[in-house]
Amino acid sequence: MLMKKHFALLGMLMAGGLAAMAQNPGSNHGNKFEQLGTMLQDPNMYRSASGAPGPKYWQQRADYDISATLDDEKQKLTGSETITYYNNSPDPLTYIWLQLDENEHKATSDNQKFDGSKMGERMTMKQVNGILGSTDDVGLHIVKLTDANGNALPYTINQTMMRVDLPKTLMPGEKLKLKIDWWYNITDRMTVGGRGGYEYFKEDGNYLYTMAQWYPRLAVYSDFQGWQNKQFTGRGEFALTFGNFHVSLNVPADHVIGATGECRNYKEVLSPAQFQRWQQAQSAREPLEIVTLDEANKAAQSKASGRKTWVYDAENVRDFAWVASRRIVWDALATNIEGKKTMAMSYYGPEAYPLYRKYSTKAVAHTLKVYSKHTIPYPYPVAISVEAANGMEYPMICFNYGRAEKDGTYSEGTKYGMIGVIIHEVGHNFFPMIVNSDERQWTWMDEGLNTFCQFLAEQEWDNNYPSSRGPAHKIVDYMKMPKDQLEPIMTNSENIIQFGPNAYAKPATALNILRETVMGRELFDFAFKEYARRWAFKHPTPADLFRTMEDASAVDLDWFWRGWFFGTDAVDISLDSVKWYRMDSKNPAIENKLTAENANRDADHIAKKRNREAGIKFAIDRDTSLQDFYNKWDRYAVTPEQEAAFGKFTGSLSPEEKKLYDSKKNFYELSFSNVGGLVMPVIIEWTFVDGTKEVETLPAYIWRKNEYKFTKVFGKDKMVKSILVDPYRETADINEGNNMWPRTAVPSKFELFKMEAPVRGASTGGNPMQRAR
Repeated sequence: MLMKKHFALLGMLMAGGLAAMAQNPGSNHGNKFEQLGTMLQDPNMYRSASGAPGPKYWQQRADYDISATLDDEKQKLTGSETITYYNNSPDPLTYIWLQLDENEHKATSDNQKFDGSKMGERMTMKQVNGILGSTDDVGLHIVKLTDANGNALPYTINQTMMRVDLPKTLMPGEKLKLKIDWWYNITDRMTVGGRGGYEYFKEDGNYLYTMAQWYPRLAVYSDFQGWQNKQFTGRGEFALTFGNFHVSLNVPADHVIGATGECRNYKEVLSPAQFQRWQQAQSAREPLEIVTLDEANKAAQSKASGRKTWVYDAENVRDFAWVASRRIVWDALATNIEGKKTMAMSYYGPEAYPLYRKYSTKAVAHTLKVYSKHTIPYPYPVAISVEAANGMEYPMICFNYGRAEKDGTYSEGTKYGMIGVIIHEVGHNFFPMIVNSDERQWTWMDEGLNTFCQFLAEQEWDNNYPSSRGPAHKIVDYMKMPKDQLEPIMTNSENIIQFGPNAYAKPATALNILRETVMGRELFDFAFKEYARRWAFKHPTPADLFRTMEDASAVDLDWFWRGWFFGTDAVDISLDSVKWYRMDSKNPAIENKLTAENANRDADHIAKKRNREAGIKFAIDRDTSLQDFYNKWDRYAVTPEQEAAFGKFTGSLSPEEKKLYDSKKNFYELSFSNVGGLVMPVIIEWTFVDGTKEVETLPAYIWRKNEYKFTKVFGKDKMVKSILVDPYRETADINEGNNMWPRTAVPSKFELFKMEAPVRGASTGGNPMQRAR
């Protein structure tokens, strides 16, 4: 029970008496609020202290002219490319590094060996292949590598990286041309994994080719790390140089291609009817099928003997990817993005038609609009969603999932999961395809920022969208894990153990908390948009993000970056005690009555009551001669002396003191402790006796002098019935049981079940869901 306490109104109260009530915070002062300082790279002429590119910022450029031929009988890709590399750096270069990502499949690559493995009673083909290693002829075969004049260039291949030694030093401001002929056998990505590859459809004998990370590509050479030549292992994705692409793709005549950039010869490769539909789609208000479902189904039943070459151009992109198959539907919708037309498009097989025809292209258009509002206007002419049974992103094109059942129905989970992955992968056009962070180094700058924007787009799609990442309470289970199973967000991609929570969910949650709770939407949105504007088509680092968010908002966030991004502490703020104070009125009519009430609640009074109930015959009742004045005196009655003293007291109050005296305020002293270690704002919901509520927030700086505990006094006009910390679950507090006063049991769930013998092949999880067409 909360006990009420009194305090006296002193003559100097208005001058400082209330301040004297605050407790000395002690010496528990750590470093949670110190500036990041040397934890960030020093600002310089390339990257300023404000987080903006410096006056001498530079970045390299690589242009590509590629011709590739797809062999649909042997699942083989043969290519020839000319790379023009511009040395915009101040450094002379004696060699350059290229990425050969297809080599990740080779048995000699480290990523085939550096993960542990176990045997199980039931093993997938992918798991078994992971143990045995590949025995196929996989990986890129370099046939020829020369300079522009046909002179052979020496090179060294180290797993997924190739160093080309230059016969002449490439000086600042110079450019280099090199030519590479190559080929590789395309792998089955459904069994061996990988970013690109094929999927085979046994029912009609056809393939879906999703060609990603398929050609030798220039690695990034930057001011902050030199060459980014960390090996590709399948996890840390890539860092690439911006440039222009001209790509010619020779495929079977009945294949349809979707790719990065704009196709320059649709009139030659499409049928007249298809080309007419393409022209109509330029002004259509609904997605229009360029290649219809009927055409895709017919093409899947027979294979053309001829071939066609599709020609694409893409400007100022860092990569190029494409899809090819004879069994895909293609639809398109012209979308206005802040006054500029972009073609939102989808490519999908018959098995995805019930979902993709209805949702995919509209989800693409929606994503572009929402992301453009929060970052920069989408600059590219197309944005493509491809159904490929998984998710991965490239400039202007991405691969997603979303297939219906054979009867055309689909579950609610599949529907929302598909929309979410389309938003996510299309959103990657902004992070990192435009705001070009280094995915090989910091996965969270790519996945975390994009997942945060995905959450915004999902909520604008449907205010009740069941987002799995973004809301603070969704990260709690991860945050409460033992410390030895956690690592900071600022962990290299290859070293992350809990990849999804650490690289996607936690940074997205942190940014959502920053927007909703710490900074507020207006300040956050301006600063985040400024970061995107500053670093569009450039190579930002974490320091550039951290500095820009502070520079554009005037909010010191070092404590936030330190706790959320550099540490593994969790939020667990405990409301330890509540004390209630009322001002001593000095009015004897009130105070004497209160004293009598309190006396009737003490232990002695209870004992006396029990004595009477027990029928004890007291001596002074048996012999009344023992009684005198004090046995009959009302010790709580108001005396003339007390009335006079009260009048003298009230007459001595100044107008300010009289106003406070008459306010009859309730004062509540709340004591908090930081159990989890992660400092955060403290959000308090007061529920008053009359049923009304009030929410107020203490800034995180309340912890700055003592990071483990503090006491704060609040003055309220009404009496408080209950108090709840973090009422909207917006800080990811891992223990809600200590967030309330009075303490209330927090329900947990348990399942009543009986042991049954497992049935082989039976499903072990999931709830039955209604299916929709």
